Amino acid sequence: MTPVIEVENLTKHYRKVRAVDAVSLSLNGPGIHGLLGRNGAGKTTLMQLIAGQEFATTGHIRLFGANPVENAAVLRRTCFIKESQVYPEGLRGRHVLATGPWFYENWSHDLAAQLVRALEVPVDRQIKKMSRGQRTALGATIAIASRAELTLLDEPYAGLDPVARRLFYDALLADYTEFPRTILVSTHLVDELAGLLERVIVMDKGRILIDDDADTLRGSATALAGRAGDVAAFTAGREVLSHATLGGLATATVADLSTKDRALALSAGLELSPVSLQDLIVHRTGLELTKEMAS
Repeated sequence: MTPVIEVENLTKHYRKVRAVDAVSLSLNGPGIHGLLGRNGAGKTTLMQLIAGQEFATTGHIRLFGANPVENAAVLRRTCFIKESQVYPEGLRGRHVLATGPWFYENWSHDLAAQLVRALEVPVDRQIKKMSRGQRTALGATIAIASRAELTLLDEPYAGLDPVARRLFYDALLADYTEFPRTILVSTHLVDELAGLLERVIVMDKGRILIDDDADTLRGSATALAGRAGDVAAFTAGREVLSHATLGGLATATVADLSTKDRALALSAGLELSPVSLQDLIVHRTGLELTKEMAS
């Protein structure tokens, strides 16, 4: 099967800054994947390269087996919506939506109309008179209604309040379930998107630190809690990702516990609990990612 995205040893330099540094990545078939990392990690630059909006310094990019740069056949199968999405300011929202079929071969008028109502997009208002959140809601509508085989979303919720963000996530997942495609979402938020992700790609300083199946990653560590002495005895000789004590109690996050290990921990009187994707990424990479965004 030809990968939807195939990136090989990709770099992008801006003078002395390596925004993307020797990145290789392959995505095959349908799925919702997260491109995670702090602001400035290189996520937006990588997405712009994949979408053919930037030229690589070195390396190769293939979408559906072809170079995306100035390739109309590839770009009609691709939708890229970014946080700083720009539309002609004199147009009204309905004018922008009317162009959907020009660019996206799977565009759904009915879905766009449903999303306009749900996200309260003021389609009769000029773009220049829309708030940041309203422009974001317009972009979110385009992203989902495009039903593009490859959908790239770069921080797609900027300016949306918590209710609108939840509506966006629910609509994205619902339509993906009915019309599967490859969706890559970049974010420095993790908790809000964690339940949607099938694959996790973590970037920092232009490089990929983690590229793994989300369920595999979630199951790769366990949180333990109990008396400090019991925790210390159990964790001795094991890979400990984090450890904290408070008085006579302690907590620890331990990697790769087998079924037997878990039984031993329980028999030692320790409490076991899963580790959130957010915390696991922090423990494994040292990156402090944002848990939530103010409305």
